Amino acid sequence: MIPENNGLPPSARCSRERIHCGACAIRPHCFPANLKGGELQQLDSIILRSRPLQKGEPLFDAGTPLHYFHAVRSGALKTYLLSREGEEQITGFHLPGEILGLDGLGASSHPGFAVALETSMVCSIPLARLEELAGSIPRLRAELLRVMSAAIHADHQQLRLTRKPAAERLAAFLLELSQRFLLRGYSAQSFILPMSRCEIANYLGLTSETVSRLLARYRARGLVEIRGREVLLKDVQRLQQLCGLSAAALADE
Repeated sequence: MIPENNGLPPSARCSRERIHCGACAIRPHCFPANLKGGELQQLDSIILRSRPLQKGEPLFDAGTPLHYFHAVRSGALKTYLLSREGEEQITGFHLPGEILGLDGLGASSHPGFAVALETSMVCSIPLARLEELAGSIPRLRAELLRVMSAAIHADHQQLRLTRKPAAERLAAFLLELSQRFLLRGYSAQSFILPMSRCEIANYLGLTSETVSRLLARYRARGLVEIRGREVLLKDVQRLQQLCGLSAAALADE
């Protein structure tokens, strides 16, 4: 059996503070959402709760043995790969209720890194014990399949996103992020970005100058209002329309 904290960095090791799944505010948006009564209690009994991760602290590094899935409880994290030259390529931003670690399922270790973008907490679920439970709880098995399907869909969405012109790419990113906030009970029109413009640019395959220039253009045309990392989507309909336009069409608008 895997020791309780094996594979967890010191910053993420188990806290004895217990906030059970049934009382968790983000449960409706987390993968146990559809579990009932005793099913939820069985899952809850194997979950490790971390102490807060501070901004910049790792949850796991590339090469860390894959013993856990991690669900974001609060805050936000990014996942990324490093090239041979040491360049960072961001592969995702993860909000409360979302799962990290699925990309390592085909191997024995994590292929990339996960780092807190702000003060964050995660729930860590031992993979071996989760597999045992899923074997006896069909609803849990179905939820895991749903989560893995959603992860594959997100990868496909990112691939499609990076093939769009820059103006469409950034608009689509803002709209998709707003929907993720909405699903978690927050405003879809006014939110604070947990990531920097440089990180957005990295994720979208753009330069930070391009992101800043496009945001300024959106602002000048009444599409958004930006104050630091606070974003107000002022004209969602036009942003949605923009996602079907080319960068040249936006420039000529």
